[in-house]
Amino acid sequence: QVQLVESGGGLVQPGGSLRLSCAASELTFSTYVMSWYRQAPGKERELVAVIFGPGTNTNYGDSVKGRFTISRDNAKNTVYLQMNSLKPEDTAVYYCKARKYSSTYWGQGTQVTVSS
Repeated sequence: QVQLVESGGGLVQPGGSLRLSCAASELTFSTYVMSWYRQAPGKERELVAVIFGPGTNTNYGDSVKGRFTISRDNAKNTVYLQMNSLKPEDTAVYYCKARKYSSTYWGQGTQVTVSS
């Protein structure tokens, strides 16, 4: 049973930083494209960042470019999202996704709240 478990969410003040982690089990992690998505109340889920197998190719949503960094440690089956210069509009539930060919798996999500 494939499992993706996110952690690291919480409450942070504007301008602060958080690091999210997503630990994967029961899959050949290095062969999967890993992504972070987020969904704010009343809004559609949106892509935040994506990283490909070796970890050298990444893409970001326009709203987070220059502030967020996605990385992966294939030895630990973990993908990270370093979030800096956080803004109130970054408040959302953040989800981890693993994809390879027609197989897609989602984590349960972790809440990030940016507020003073």
